[in-house]
Amino acid sequence: MSKKTNEIKELFLEHYAHAKTELRYSNIYELLIAVMLSAQCTDKRVNMVTPELFRKYPSTKELSIADIDELKEIIKSVSFFNMKAKNLISMAKRVESDFHGEIPHNQEDLVKLDGVGRKSANVVLGEFLGLNYMAVDTHVFRVSHRLGLSKSNNVLQTESDLTKLFKDKLNLLHQAFVLFGRYKCKALKPMCQDCFVSKYCVSKDVFKPK
Repeated sequence: MSKKTNEIKELFLEHYAHAKTELRYSNIYELLIAVMLSAQCTDKRVNMVTPELFRKYPSTKELSIADIDELKEIIKSVSFFNMKAKNLISMAKRVESDFHGEIPHNQEDLVKLDGVGRKSANVVLGEFLGLNYMAVDTHVFRVSHRLGLSKSNNVLQTESDLTKLFKDKLNLLHQAFVLFGRYKCKALKPMCQDCFVSKYCVSKDVFKPK
C-alpha cells in the first residue's frame, strides 16, 4: 500500500469510525429490501415507504404472495417502482423456494436473486455481517476518482481497484465514502474548504460510471 493510499484510508477511518448506512432496518431481510429500493433513489425516500412495507410483509413468506398492485401502491414514490415491485416479489419467491425462507449470507447466492446485483449484495454483506466487501455506488465512484484511487470508467473495475488498494476494512470504507460523498464531496458543489483529504484531490470533475 502506498503512503498516499494508507493516509487516505486512515483519515477516512478516523473521521467515519462508526459509519453506517442511513437506511433503516432491523434484520437482513429488511436491509436487502431497503437496498433494492435505494437504487437510483435517496435513502430518505426509501425510509419513508419501508415502515408500511415491512409491517405488511414482515418476511419473504408474505412478500412472495403479495399482490403486486398493493405493493406498487406502497412504494409508488420510489423511482422505478414498477420494476422494483416485480423484483421484490420474485426475490421473495426465490428465497422461499431455494433458501428455505432465509436470506443468503454469501455473494454467490445473493446475486442469484432478482433485483440484486453485485453492488447490492456487497452492501448487505458489508453492512449486516461486517464482511470485507467494497460496494461502489455513485458517491464511492466519484470520491475514489477525485482522489485518484481509480481511473476506471466502470463500477466493477473501480471496486477491484479499491479492494486491491485498501485490502481490509472495506465495509467501513464503503460507508465512509458514501457519507463523505453525500454530504461533503458533492457532485456539483463539493465542500472543498471543509475537506480533510483536500491535499489528495486530483480533480473536481463530476465523475460518473459509464
